[in-house]
Amino acid sequence: MEIPVSGFMYHSDDTEPFHSHQLYITSWDGRPVHVHHFSGVTSFEVGHSHRYAGTTEPAPTGVPHTHRYFTFTSFDDGHHHEIRGVTGPAIPLANGGHYHEFSGTTTVNGVTPHSHKYAGKTSP
Repeated sequence: MEIPVSGFMYHSDDTEPFHSHQLYITSWDGRPVHVHHFSGVTSFEVGHSHRYAGTTEPAPTGVPHTHRYFTFTSFDDGHHHEIRGVTGPAIPLANGGHYHEFSGTTTVNGVTPHSHKYAGKTSP
């Protein structure tokens, strides 16, 4: 099954030590795509918590969907954690638009190995 996808690729200026490109998808199967921002604070474990923020991966607009997400937490107590997962389905808002709920557990890290819980709602 082929799904037509359109977008554009942005090439870095190569001033960074790694060559990179960023792909921006603008439509999926003929539908425009959208993203959501998310942020929050993890649970308090082993004497500290972490902040996190990111943007979901694009998903088609106007159809039932979820978004994948990935980010790193802030660097606290000498380490950070990865946060990754898939949001829940779209929850409609009374004035139009929607948001998604997300939750999970970070990767394990730290001098005393541990993880943190996190949960929240994306931006509309």
